[in-house]
Amino acid sequence: MRIVDVNEFYSPTGGGVRTYIDRKMGIMADMGHELTIIAPALEDGVEDRPGGGRILWVKSPALLLDRNYCIFVKDEPVWKLLDELQPDILECSSPWLPAWTVANWKGPSLKVFFAHGDQMGAYPQRWLDNIATPIQVEHAFAWYTRYMNRFLSHYDALVTNGPALAKRFRRRGMTVDASMPLGIERSWFSPDLRDEKLRVALLEQCGLPPEGHLLLGLGRHHKEKRWPLVIDAVESAATDIPVGLILIGDGPQRRQLEDRIAGSPHIRIFRPVYDRVRLSRIMASCDALVHGSDAEPFGLVASEALASGLPLIGPDEGGFAEIADPLFAETYRARDALSAADAIRRMAAREPAIVRAAARVAAAKVRSDRDHTVELMAYYEGLLERRARAA
Repeated sequence: MRIVDVNEFYSPTGGGVRTYIDRKMGIMADMGHELTIIAPALEDGVEDRPGGGRILWVKSPALLLDRNYCIFVKDEPVWKLLDELQPDILECSSPWLPAWTVANWKGPSLKVFFAHGDQMGAYPQRWLDNIATPIQVEHAFAWYTRYMNRFLSHYDALVTNGPALAKRFRRRGMTVDASMPLGIERSWFSPDLRDEKLRVALLEQCGLPPEGHLLLGLGRHHKEKRWPLVIDAVESAATDIPVGLILIGDGPQRRQLEDRIAGSPHIRIFRPVYDRVRLSRIMASCDALVHGSDAEPFGLVASEALASGLPLIGPDEGGFAEIADPLFAETYRARDALSAADAIRRMAAREPAIVRAAARVAAAKVRSDRDHTVELMAYYEGLLERRARAA
């Protein structure tokens, strides 16, 4: 199959979407499929990938709030490329201009909207969480659901990246045709990478002794990640137990987070670790992953942590909650720092050997990105076969 993805979220300096696309491109090439990404950039360009696949960059302005990304502003350059490529499957994931660019293209491709995120959960529900429940916000922003349904009427299928997002969309009255949970690059992560000397060194950097509890916060420094809530929870729990937190990442909220932890003796912020082997060792050497975002529809970081044999602490909503099992996880009321602090205390009170053993068993069952890609390709082939039979 020839698949083209008009992807406004793909950037050379991006995060989860870039990682997902790069891996999927290689796996698809191994399977005999071709993936081409059409993405916005500061300049036009073509980037061929070893083994198969390529990126077609379309000159576009930078996003004002985050210059790591650009945004599409015109249909015609994308339409011209699609006329040349004539894909079997045409994907899109942005609900803004690209959704309509794909919807209004007159080519014969099957059109699939692959939803990676929930704009309502990431923004208005987060902005208004002090005065309204998520359901109340959904009712107030029902116009956005109607807007999505208008462009989706031009698509052949709506696919989500996991069950959490499918549940949200269906709750709003939308038709979800398939849920394709993402996977991780399993080969990088293993409980066997745990290093007690590294753990002790990290605890020392947090001003704690070897018997302290070392929590890991991993991800972009963006408001939807709710790192201030995580920091509040750790500081609250630290009044009762010796617990430290290392935050690894970067993003637009970094300065605010640095200011926030200035007086916190047991919390440290580190720049992103791009050495995959070292990052995997760090993950396996901590005592638990702590997560704050309830808006993420798929728990990618949580899956990586679990594959490293790491117990989990996170909210009871969103993608994290879909993989959190009481055998190796503690959940708290989403958006509630005091509840999160209690979850940290509960995890610290559990027998480390037992909870890590449960996490190790679960690590072997974490879904891989190859599992995801194989299932997705089979689904797309089924769509094409059904259209051929109907014709």
